[in-house]
Amino acid sequence: MKKHLIKVFCFAVVLSLTTTVVSAQKKKAAPRAATKRPSTAQTKKTKAKTKATNTAAEIETVQTAVVQAPPPPPPPDSLPLTKVKKSLRPDEAVDTRDIRDRNPLAYEHLRVDDAVYRHKVWREIDAREKMNLPFRYSADENNGNQRFISILLQAVQDGDVTVFDPIDDRFTTPLTIGEVSTKIGGGVDSVPHYNDVGEIDRYDRKVREINFDSFYKFKIKEEVIFDKEASRLFWRILGIAPVRNVYSSAGDFIGTQDVFWVYYPDMRPVFAKYEVYNGKNFGARSTWEELFENRMFSGRIIKSTIDNPFNLPLEAMPGIKDNKLFQLLEGERIKEKIFNYELDLWSY
Repeated sequence: MKKHLIKVFCFAVVLSLTTTVVSAQKKKAAPRAATKRPSTAQTKKTKAKTKATNTAAEIETVQTAVVQAPPPPPPPDSLPLTKVKKSLRPDEAVDTRDIRDRNPLAYEHLRVDDAVYRHKVWREIDAREKMNLPFRYSADENNGNQRFISILLQAVQDGDVTVFDPIDDRFTTPLTIGEVSTKIGGGVDSVPHYNDVGEIDRYDRKVREINFDSFYKFKIKEEVIFDKEASRLFWRILGIAPVRNVYSSAGDFIGTQDVFWVYYPDMRPVFAKYEVYNGKNFGARSTWEELFENRMFSGRIIKSTIDNPFNLPLEAMPGIKDNKLFQLLEGERIKEKIFNYELDLWSY
């Protein structure tokens, strides 16, 4: 009887322990049953939808970036000059081959000890004046276009001269051909190309067209020297700069700006191979080098080192900066002062 009671007691203890364990496992399993894992099909569907949304967003971003930020155009490697075809037969009744091959004579050497009088003078040549109309002669010949600006640019394109930045007129900073093309208003633009749907599919390069007839002003820097050994006055040109007009975005004229400077002694061999237009007699044409050396041009003085301690141009001098007529008269006064210096050295 006693053994039977012990067995019943042990069975009751085991039963109570089993009930406790089962209740604890149910309590732990209850929160896990609330968070139901998604099925594999639902996971794949969600990932595909997210990927499609991201892809559409990326495509829209790329299209927006292409439209808003076109690729920068490459720098130009040549000047916008019109290529002139050469004649396949002689275009002249006379033989001019020797004229095309001539070279200028070397300058006479001037010693600094013999230069008893020296000044620097800046002039502005306006090609619209009657005497300066040869600067705008626009005919085409075998050596290219005959405009003076075209001659300068062709020499730059061929690498015959070094071009200098107009930040100063002392020839300190050389320019590349691409920089010269940008300064004259040329260069390359990116033009959008539209497909049949009306969307931009690419950008094409387009070279800007330049009107060379708009370059009708030129600056000349020269030095006047009286040599006591030769007892004469020398005019030596140092540099030439084309000038372009500057306009605002509204089309209003703002002013003028120097495009670049070239060293004139470097240009003399080039100028000797181009002839100047002569409306009276084509058989009596001279070269551009002879035109400058014989001073067959008209230019007004815009700056000098005479009575100019602050190195100001005439248009910035106090008292005359607001009066164009006074500036012109001041330039004539400087010219007369140089002439009188040479004249006063002689006695009769």
